[in-house]
Amino acid sequence: MPDAPINPSAQFLERKLSTILSADVAEFSRLMSEDEEQTLRTFRGHKQVFESLVALHRGRIFNTAGDAILAEFGSAVEAVRCATDIQAALRTRNDQLQPSRQVRFRIGVNLGDVMVQGQDLLGDGVNVAARLQTAAEPGGICISGSVHDQIRNKLSLSFQSLGERSYKNIQQPVRTFSITEAEGGGTLPSPKPHASGSFLQWIAAAVLLLLLGGGYWAYTAYERSNTAQASAAKPDAANSAGAQPPQVSNASQPATEKASLAAPAASVQPGGEPPPKKPVATRQATGSAQAPSAAPTATSTASEGPFDGVYSGPLCYGKTPNDPARCFRAKATVSGNRITGQWKAGRDSDVTMFLAGDVTPSGGIKMEMHSEKPDGSRVITIDLTGTVGNRQLDASGKFRNGRSASLNWHKIPAAH
Repeated sequence: MPDAPINPSAQFLERKLSTILSADVAEFSRLMSEDEEQTLRTFRGHKQVFESLVALHRGRIFNTAGDAILAEFGSAVEAVRCATDIQAALRTRNDQLQPSRQVRFRIGVNLGDVMVQGQDLLGDGVNVAARLQTAAEPGGICISGSVHDQIRNKLSLSFQSLGERSYKNIQQPVRTFSITEAEGGGTLPSPKPHASGSFLQWIAAAVLLLLLGGGYWAYTAYERSNTAQASAAKPDAANSAGAQPPQVSNASQPATEKASLAAPAASVQPGGEPPPKKPVATRQATGSAQAPSAAPTATSTASEGPFDGVYSGPLCYGKTPNDPARCFRAKATVSGNRITGQWKAGRDSDVTMFLAGDVTPSGGIKMEMHSEKPDGSRVITIDLTGTVGNRQLDASGKFRNGRSASLNWHKIPAAH
């Protein structure tokens, strides 16, 4: 019997393990209904920054629909770093808008098995990421337990467990975590955990409360009884002693009390005049009479400035007619009233970027960035102004040719 022809549609689908980032704009319908053109302009600008940061973290966007964006990463660590950088960069852009007109993304990140269909990805791994995004606050990030297990010892982040949550069309509950603080100290909005606990847990809590309350009542009743008995015993003890005041023996008195009792007899000289008072001197340990001296003044040392430290994060360039919006990771050091930094302008570039500027006592920053070739010639120059405080450094400015630039950096925790 001849072999049956192979049906291409019956071949196995390609599957792989990927980290999926799902993002969606909060209240997009309301924003569009109030001002379609402004909302669309803001969204397009945000999307360019979003795409640039995905590429910077070696990810790829595989699907977009309306205000939703789906991206794939080969690393859970890079996916979460990208998510926190996106929220930091977009927060800087949103701060320039009225609160009611801000375009804020919710982001969900999941590590799971997915099916490959051309350039698109399908399956529960994608669906869970999309559901996690709905649990995040506007401007916030929620991750699955599988992602949390991969990154918890690799990134300096703070998490809040939201417990196991059930999501629409997802069969199994998903361990869900919200990122409350990004690397370097930037805070993120986080939802409150759902009130949890089964019926038996509530019964156990009620029983415990009753036991504690009963124990406290018994203890107070016992104390009241002891107090009453002691009060009744006092008059009886007084009567048995003949109600005579206690006599205190001189021999049993402390030496200080004896001296005070003997003092009146020795305080009058013959003739009825009191003796002259002798000056009392404060004696140091050496035995010499000296006046008390002031405590020695501690030697003052120069303390660390309130903003000192290393700050790192995305540096984003605005879109131009010949170049799309782009973001790079960079860092600088604040020391006293100065800020300085230096890094390569590209991975394989021989151009070096230099940063230098001044920091005011109140946290104002004015700085200049410029890039140099190995021969010392300048390529670009950027002037920026901003603020530093609360472990965050924000600044914006322009190239000399007018292109916009902005940065949103966080303070890196010092190594212990």
